[in-house]
Amino acid sequence: MTRTFPEGFLWGGAVAANQYEGGYDADGKGLSIQDVMPKGIIAPPTDEPTADNLKLEGIDFYHRYADDIALFAELGFTVFRFSIAWSRIFPNGDEETPNEAGLAFYDRVLDELEKHGIEPLVTISHYETPLHLARTYDGWVDRRMIGFYERYARTLFERYGDRVKYWLTFNEINSVLHAPLLSGGIWTPKAQLAESDLYQAVHHELVASASATRIAHEVDPELKVGCMVIAMPIYPLTPDPRDVLKVLEADHANLAFSDVHVRGEYPGYFLRTLRDKGIELDITDDDREVLGNTVDFVSFSYYMSLCESASGGEVGEGNIMGGVRNPTLPESEWGWQIDPIGLRVVLNQFWDRWHKPLFIVENGLGARDELVEIDGVKTVEDDYRIAYLHDHLVQAREAVDDGVELWGYTWWGPIDVVSASTAQLSKRYGFIYVDRNDDGSGTLDRYRKKSFGYYSQVIATNGASLDA
Repeated sequence: MTRTFPEGFLWGGAVAANQYEGGYDADGKGLSIQDVMPKGIIAPPTDEPTADNLKLEGIDFYHRYADDIALFAELGFTVFRFSIAWSRIFPNGDEETPNEAGLAFYDRVLDELEKHGIEPLVTISHYETPLHLARTYDGWVDRRMIGFYERYARTLFERYGDRVKYWLTFNEINSVLHAPLLSGGIWTPKAQLAESDLYQAVHHELVASASATRIAHEVDPELKVGCMVIAMPIYPLTPDPRDVLKVLEADHANLAFSDVHVRGEYPGYFLRTLRDKGIELDITDDDREVLGNTVDFVSFSYYMSLCESASGGEVGEGNIMGGVRNPTLPESEWGWQIDPIGLRVVLNQFWDRWHKPLFIVENGLGARDELVEIDGVKTVEDDYRIAYLHDHLVQAREAVDDGVELWGYTWWGPIDVVSASTAQLSKRYGFIYVDRNDDGSGTLDRYRKKSFGYYSQVIATNGASLDA
């Protein structure tokens, strides 16, 4: 029997403006936090943009978007997830009126997508808070951020709502507990940040997200708004009940964000966490009402799973969300543990918990690729990426057979981009190789990797080729 994904399944790829657009100061764009984070999340920000920040130029999608979208169409994409740079629309973030040149750029991107029949999936805020908002207001610690975000979101819905059906409010919103600057635009260094301020920032983001959902449905009830979280199945390191309890606690910390998005209120376990920490949030009656605007679907990134142990253990190099290394799993070159079955686990967990449609909007493998020439054609023999893609898609299809409602799959970085975590270009994810190096050299020419042909065949057969 031939096994495929559901009819109308959305296939594509995902990128973020700060990692691929470039044009960091073009056409009135303001600075974002990413423009002063030349080493990703592994070093403190600088005072101003520096020449070693690869994100300033990215891969120059800002000027090459038409050619890149044509390559995505050649792959067979039916959906393309991208983010809008907040500081391209509101350069400081707190202006009253938007920057028309920034809005016009995304009009042109949408024109190209429509020309090729590719559905846009837009992330409103993807790790690039306007720098002015971070420095002036300490990011989401300040309640005024809700109003700034509402104005920004309404601007996007009113401008593009007739062209964009699918929206995500914040990228990996649950990462703010681990990366306050990257995720929440919080300028106070993490080591100096009071837990009460961090959790207040969480609350402000959740209110803003729910408010954006409300605004979208006011503009057009047919718009579909989703939350976006890091999905990370967590296993007990041993059968010790204390390890199982540790897993429950870690799961609660991760799942609280989606519970609020889907159920419209704070779960009891989260309120206990606040009580145990002695934190009393500023939550207004209006906040509670706004939180009742729940999402239409749940989207997530999936790269790895974790273990937890009450007695501690070896922390994996890539475990940015905590946890300990799983001794049964292989790892990527950057220490991210590779667990295809975990994708099936988390799809079932999310579906059983919320019964909301799901969307895998990030999944991928960062690796050091070698550009070679075969029969006069430059390419990359990335069988390791093909294997990763195949094994994860097989498990996603198993989850669909389990009864999970899955809308689509967008591979992270269908074209090489600057890494969010390390700000390197040598950490490559794409099916399309970009000739740019960690020292900034390179032509920016594009080359199809071996995985390009593999993924295009998966899409063309709606997953049937996975059995070949």
